[in-house]
Amino acid sequence: MDHPFMTQEIGSLRKPEWYVRALRDHSLSKEAKERAKDDLSLLNLRMLEDVGLDFVYDGEARRVEMYEYPVRHIGGFVFTGRVRSFDNKYYRKARCVGPVEYMGNFHLDEFRFVKQHAKKAVKVPVTGPYTIVDWSFNEHYDTRKDFLNDMSRKILNPLLKDLSKEGATVIQVDEPAATTHPNEMDDFKDAFNETVIDVGTRISVHICYSGDNYRTLFPILDELKADQYALEFANRDSWNLGTDEETRRGYVSLRLYREHGVSGIVGLGVLDVHTDRVETPELVRDRILFATKLIGDPSKVYVNPDCGLRTRDRRTAFLKLKAMVEGAELARKALA
Repeated sequence: MDHPFMTQEIGSLRKPEWYVRALRDHSLSKEAKERAKDDLSLLNLRMLEDVGLDFVYDGEARRVEMYEYPVRHIGGFVFTGRVRSFDNKYYRKARCVGPVEYMGNFHLDEFRFVKQHAKKAVKVPVTGPYTIVDWSFNEHYDTRKDFLNDMSRKILNPLLKDLSKEGATVIQVDEPAATTHPNEMDDFKDAFNETVIDVGTRISVHICYSGDNYRTLFPILDELKADQYALEFANRDSWNLGTDEETRRGYVSLRLYREHGVSGIVGLGVLDVHTDRVETPELVRDRILFATKLIGDPSKVYVNPDCGLRTRDRRTAFLKLKAMVEGAELARKALA
């Protein structure tokens, strides 16, 4: 049963060195590498459960990267070179050279494995159509909108429906590129809604690192067919304790929640994933309490990191998540 300030991870965890070496070892059999993937999936799952999260997955153990992995499994793409994203991380960028083609659900096997072994509620992260289109070169479609429409209707919507039929109860659509082009917010909205139409499960959308503090997002947020909006705030906030506006300046844009009549759940980013500094439970508590004042309803607040924690070492990720879970409990007690 849901309670105020349900806790969740956003997606990725750093892959340990033993795992990377195993996948690169040409002397290992395919079966041995599959066992390594199973091992890491279980390791991540147990870590997230042990830390006390309410919603878990496997840290995207089987995925090389949030863009490259899905594009590898979609027809119509050819990879070019590597592009820097953030924290000196790189991804392989692809060219769309033909009509996109659904070649099967590339998340189904990993979901079945997680569902079989998870002891907590499962939330499946899936990279959304707008981000895939925005991070690709278009050399086939006449317009970007045509590219986006096909990605939504022919690829992502069937994929989400397959996951739902398999028993997925919560799906998170990752759209970090959503606010990159403010003049395309309607295109993003339409593509997202096409993606989730008739999926029949709870839908969360994760959007991070908005250049305008979500000012272009909030006006269309309630038009998205999503139950939850997982957003980042912590990286722009102070590290001081307190629930006043100056101290919690990273969260003041949440005023827009009520100004624009938004009704869904906010997945509140309370952990900065770009630093090894570990938040205290008290800092997490204060961020939650301030945000709750602006949103006006504790049941509308879930708690998560700003983004995936793959940029941090695994010990730091664990400590941050532990502080988040403890901070959420402190916030519940403060409101009791």
